Amino acid sequence: MVADIKDAVHAVDAAAVMGLLPARPRLLALGEPTHGEDTLLDLRNELFRQFVEQEGYRWIAIESDCVMGLVVDDYVTSGTGTLDEVMERGFSHGWGASAANRELVRWMRAHNDGRPASERLRFAGFDGPLEITHAASPRQSLTALHGYLAARVDADLLPCTAETLDRLLGADDRWTNPAAMMDPSRSVGRSAEAERLRLLADDLVALLDAQTPGLIAASARDDWERARLYGRTATGLLRYHFWMADTSPNRMTRLVSLRDQMMADNLLAVAEQGPVLVHAHNGHLQRHKSTMRMGGLPLEWWSAGAIVSARLGEEYAFLATALGTIRHQGVDTPPPDTVEGLLYALPEDRYVVDPRRLATALGDARPAPRVSPWFGYSPLDPAHLAENDGIVFVKDVPQS
Repeated sequence: MVADIKDAVHAVDAAAVMGLLPARPRLLALGEPTHGEDTLLDLRNELFRQFVEQEGYRWIAIESDCVMGLVVDDYVTSGTGTLDEVMERGFSHGWGASAANRELVRWMRAHNDGRPASERLRFAGFDGPLEITHAASPRQSLTALHGYLAARVDADLLPCTAETLDRLLGADDRWTNPAAMMDPSRSVGRSAEAERLRLLADDLVALLDAQTPGLIAASARDDWERARLYGRTATGLLRYHFWMADTSPNRMTRLVSLRDQMMADNLLAVAEQGPVLVHAHNGHLQRHKSTMRMGGLPLEWWSAGAIVSARLGEEYAFLATALGTIRHQGVDTPPPDTVEGLLYALPEDRYVVDPRRLATALGDARPAPRVSPWFGYSPLDPAHLAENDGIVFVKDVPQS
């Protein structure tokens, strides 16, 4: 069996990845089965450099706050701020503390130095301003969208003034109260002010769309793209807060679905400017439905990758990353009857795997699903191997 599988594996490089695909995708997604391991991020960085140099990729999008990511993009494109400031203010979820993320930003800035705008690399966060414990206030995105429009269109076209927005928004800690995540009654998402803000946000986005020709002619296209981002984020956050106040059994399904929908909307917008390398958890990029249990209830929803794949077709490609061990987290040598165990038996440390040839090598054999002893690691689902365009396998992940 191991000898047969050898025909399905290649060295990990951009050429091997592209050899698995019918054409260069606009959006190439590289997943990871766990977060916080710089070994996997170093591999991402290495592949991104190769895709830039060999395939003309100009964007990278990662699972981080889309508004905070603008701080990183400003730095890598024009040197705004310092690297320390950017790592502190440009990433959510604690990702700014990663040495590999720091190296990515440093390399992108060095690459861009002295290059014309058309050749510069770009950075995007594509997650919403959402954390496990809370969702952000819509203030930043809503007021930024209003400010962009107020500076460029007739005042009588605006649905409200900046002062009205400020009054309706109130104190930001009303929106970010962590108690609201588990207690819907603590959310302000269905207050009269929040309901009014949802209507105003919709009107502001509609005005942005209606004024597109004049706005693009009168200002930099990047400014218009950012206004679109602010609009998506404001409406997405207000929708998320609305469902945080829901008391039905489907509340958590709504919330996890809305997060991936916000991710998908951001990815589709970046793909318009692509080609893009995307990096996030496998679960956000896979084509099949996502499932989990929360509070004893089963949740099922479509991931961002599934939504984007349905929209883009062959212009979306997904590489799942699988691994052998994370011993410092209690994830030891995989059982030999799992996909990870079969790949672990091969001699090299990392591979790109062709899932079609792997399926041929397996024949009628049905690998067992691997059971993770640690909640932070998600093994491959052998029932969905064929839905991956490729698999990146890393044998051992040492402690970062």
